[in-house]
Amino acid sequence: MLVILGPTASGKTTLAVQMARQLNGEILSADSRQVYRGMDIGTGKDLAEYSVGGPAVPYHLIDIVDAGDDYNVFRYQRDFDAALADVLSRGKTPIVCGGSGLYIEAALRPETMLPIPPNDDLRAELAQLTDAQLLDLFRANPSPYTPLADTSTRKRLIRAIEIGTYLNAAGSPVSGPGNVPALRRDLPPYRVIGLNPPVPLRRERISRRLRDRLQHGLIDEVRQLLDAGIPPEKLIFYGLEYKFVTEYVLGTLPYDAMVGQLETAIHQFAKRQMTFFRKLERDGLLIEWRG
Repeated sequence: MLVILGPTASGKTTLAVQMARQLNGEILSADSRQVYRGMDIGTGKDLAEYSVGGPAVPYHLIDIVDAGDDYNVFRYQRDFDAALADVLSRGKTPIVCGGSGLYIEAALRPETMLPIPPNDDLRAELAQLTDAQLLDLFRANPSPYTPLADTSTRKRLIRAIEIGTYLNAAGSPVSGPGNVPALRRDLPPYRVIGLNPPVPLRRERISRRLRDRLQHGLIDEVRQLLDAGIPPEKLIFYGLEYKFVTEYVLGTLPYDAMVGQLETAIHQFAKRQMTFFRKLERDGLLIEWRG
């Protein structure tokens, strides 16, 4: 198995498609937003890339739930295991590709993750807080999940607080009786390649890609999601493109401010992705970095 990770705009999909052609492989996405149908431009699915240079490379874990669904890392791990078993059963090489650190960690960890249900009332309360207030709340209420939590985006920070609140209220730590994660089926041997282009190049790619997406339908995509009945607060919860463009469509953020704030947020997100990947390294994951 091959794992390709890296921050946004680092060229992961292009490399994954190339490797899939060389290794008779299929791609398993590790992107927390590409699971949603109808969220195409903002998540950068770029499905046309899977057909570049030859027949389309099969992919998994993209477009598997409706936008607005409460998908989470527990469900991802379950779906990943099913997709992995399918790929292996047909003698293909699995190629995991994505930038969602928590999803990659879930794919590679030896034990199953515990199902923590969403808490809509708590989420409504947390939605009123600033990012700084959320982080203070997270730090002030440690739980058995705290060392494992990914707080790199507002969405993930809220989910981390939600999980910690559930575990603390239940009084049963992750390793406690009745709440012990089961071991998963052994993964095939794997190699992890990390893409980390120079920061100036990454920033230039992010800015260019954002302009391209805005010119080629991102705003219309958000309008269509809202027209389809997806609540604005749900799109804002998904973060980045969907947060800022939703606020623009609703009239609460001028266009120029939306573009500037969104561009800054994506650059910051890329930095947080790299921070999480370095954490995975400190935890023992061997990553072969390429510029």
